[in-house]
Amino acid sequence: MYIEQIYTNCLSEAAYYIESNGEAAIVDPLRDFDKYLNIAEKRGTKIKYVFETHFHADFVSGHIDLAASTGAKIIFGPGAETNYKVYNAHDGEIFKLGNIQIKAIHTPGHTLESTCYLLYDESGKANAIFTGDTLFVGDVGRPDLSSGGLSSEDLAGIMYDSIQNKIMPLADDIVVYPAHGPGSSCGKNMGPETQSTIGNEKQKNYALQPQSKEDFIKAVTTGLKDAPKYFSLNAKMNKQGYEDIAEIKKNGLKPLSVDELKALLKNDVYILDTRNATVFTQGFIPGSVSVGLEGRFAEWAAMIVPFDRDIVLVTEEGKEEESLIRLSRVGFEKIVGFLKGGYQAWVSAGEKSDMIIDIEADELVMDLPYDNNLVVLDVRKEAEFAGGHLENALNIPTEQFTDITQISQLEDNQNLYIHCAGGYRSVIAASLLKKQGFNNLRNILGGWSKIKDQKNIKVLKEPGMLN
Repeated sequence: MYIEQIYTNCLSEAAYYIESNGEAAIVDPLRDFDKYLNIAEKRGTKIKYVFETHFHADFVSGHIDLAASTGAKIIFGPGAETNYKVYNAHDGEIFKLGNIQIKAIHTPGHTLESTCYLLYDESGKANAIFTGDTLFVGDVGRPDLSSGGLSSEDLAGIMYDSIQNKIMPLADDIVVYPAHGPGSSCGKNMGPETQSTIGNEKQKNYALQPQSKEDFIKAVTTGLKDAPKYFSLNAKMNKQGYEDIAEIKKNGLKPLSVDELKALLKNDVYILDTRNATVFTQGFIPGSVSVGLEGRFAEWAAMIVPFDRDIVLVTEEGKEEESLIRLSRVGFEKIVGFLKGGYQAWVSAGEKSDMIIDIEADELVMDLPYDNNLVVLDVRKEAEFAGGHLENALNIPTEQFTDITQISQLEDNQNLYIHCAGGYRSVIAASLLKKQGFNNLRNILGGWSKIKDQKNIKVLKEPGMLN
């Protein structure tokens, strides 16, 4: 028996390769499925099953393309209705894989079809459980993403029953393999590890402590932030189907000349620049938006870039396919090409460029007392802002910069000094403001990490917040 976790940091997502006696199964694959084929080929196995723990909301799964490529059977839990052929396991059903067995355990709560898969080794001992978004390290899946007409409280109550009746009776030494790790928006309190044991979770996971159903419901529903808007789109694609990734590559990896890009701009094409944020600020095509590959690229693109617009990529040379693949993972399919030669081709053609002025944190401190039009625009999340911010700073989180009601707070005559925690999100926000016609911008290098160490500034905190 062999188990391999394939972890994708930028999405905090874990897929799994399971193998026994020449047969393999994949649990919760990403859309770019070649990596699983490569593992199987290297190890000389045939992929027999693709197990899906539920309809994922934060990424587009690769189950359809992977099954089509290998002849594997797609397995969902009870009640999962799709527009393509799958096998719905019943609760407790056993699947043979080589010399091992995998048992489907229906655990509704995160979603109604959520199912865990319990692996029995060659000796028949329960060895590991693949929990999807039902059980994380230190947390459980949020119950507000796929209601089936039920409230979050209703689903949390169903989850309580799943945890008590299906998870808690399991042996302490069983390894827990969840679908996500720290940073994912599918939970609210995940620990730093990407695997655990049932025993550790019984000891440390707040949701597995002895408590009434009412207390459990309150614990898992309190403090939930709004889910990213693209979650509903991704869940729908995973349920109804999606375009073959080979076709997306064919269309999206089309090299475009400067003249071809200019022609597309007349048809309102969206330019997404994936170069490093510090490179983007030095010069970019007017109207383009920055989401650098160095950060949680796909998530941020999905939160701010429209899915219904044709997209042209401007990338660092050699990063065209990576940009496209990572976008496809969160549901983008309307990529129509990339600028051949990148931004430098635009410059060499003599076309007009734009830029964002970068400043150090100490320059902000020097300008604050003397500029009556200076507005510090803090684009961190509300909780980050509450933990410490400059006096009189205006907080608009980056993900809200596509909301016209939020941007309407700003005025053309203001000198906007923009910062986030370290400098990635502030460039995204600044590029969106530039696209909307704001030009009096300064991006503060190093963000709050540099600002908070400056002398002669007043830092405010919300009551009860820690340093």
